[in-house]
Amino acid sequence: FDECRRRYGTKLWKTFTDCFNCLPIAAIIDEKIFCCHGGLSPDLQSMEQIRRIMRPTDVPDTGLLCDLLWSDPDKDVQGWGENDRGVSFTFGADVVSKFLNRHDLDLICRAHQVVEDGYE
Repeated sequence: FDECRRRYGTKLWKTFTDCFNCLPIAAIIDEKIFCCHGGLSPDLQSMEQIRRIMRPTDVPDTGLLCDLLWSDPDKDVQGWGENDRGVSFTFGADVVSKFLNRHDLDLICRAHQVVEDGYE
């Protein structure tokens, strides 16, 4: 927010926010790759739950939509953990494996964090 506001002003930031509020929450590529900005949610049981999220909408502080945008994987966590960001959760490799198996997917592609080689 600060960088965008400093360089371009709050009007452009507001335009970006309005645009982001209309984007899909998640996507599945070739029935094998789950794409989202953040990560998984303990509330996510079916893909239909994601399809039912109406857009545009404001992002709540908790729940499925919040988690899909803000949760993060953590190598040191088993199951679900607290997120240092103060919002949503962290999730362990066991949660990822269960999710992939339950939905017959191969991998999760997320955009919320930078990784050294571009992938992990």
